[in-house]
Amino acid sequence: MLLRNGLEPWHLLIVALVIIMVFGSKKLPDMARSLGKSARILKSEAKAMKADAGVEPAAPEQS
Repeated sequence: MLLRNGLEPWHLLIVALVIIMVFGSKKLPDMARSLGKSARILKSEAKAMKADAGVEPAAPEQS
């Protein structure tokens, strides 16, 4: 059964070959660079949102 063992190394090899055939080897470095840049932007935006959430004023205490 295929799903029982999960992904095996040859599955990843086939996926890599298909990606290279579809996009071409010359475009892959640019795609990887833009993917990394997008991940960095997403990480910094998530960090900024967490920082903004921590700065909100606390609710007034009731006595």
